[in-house]
Amino acid sequence: MASSTVLPETFTRAVAGLRAVRPRAEIMLEEIPAPQRLAPYAHALSATVLRGGDEVATGRLILLHDPAGHEAWAGTLRLVTYVTAELEPELATDALLPAVGWSWLVDALDTQDAPYRAIAGTVTQTLSTRFGELAGPVAGADIEIRASWTPTTDDLAPHLGAWCVLLASTAGLPPPGVTSITDRTHPAA
Repeated sequence: MASSTVLPETFTRAVAGLRAVRPRAEIMLEEIPAPQRLAPYAHALSATVLRGGDEVATGRLILLHDPAGHEAWAGTLRLVTYVTAELEPELATDALLPAVGWSWLVDALDTQDAPYRAIAGTVTQTLSTRFGELAGPVAGADIEIRASWTPTTDDLAPHLGAWCVLLASTAGLPPPGVTSITDRTHPAA
């Protein structure tokens, strides 16, 4: 963050929009120290997604602001994200997973009416085999979504809403109000 105590109005409104969002109960947000060298002004959040008390996904969202603008951003604000979640090993080998992961982000931005431009990113799927003290019968599998985009307005509440939708999709949470069949408890017969 710049050393000036007076923050630009655009940045102040953008941060207020981020702080106004209340995510669904499974998503825990926390403000964290922002990187200092990427832009004159920055704000950062971390997220943990819980399902049944277990951590199933994590993420970071960083707001960057350069009042002078940035050519690559095509604007003065930029959102940068990293989201990761564990997968079932058979999903990690699905050739369509990267395209599906990317669609989770784009669809979330579109359905939350979060206008953007200059979107870019990667989706990585990994399958790891553990050895030594970590050895076990189950391979580890993950999906990572790294992306950035330029919001076309300084109202970032819809963008944080979209990011929460991305986190929920990546974590495999059912839509709000829908109970997963695997989460239901069956009464004794």
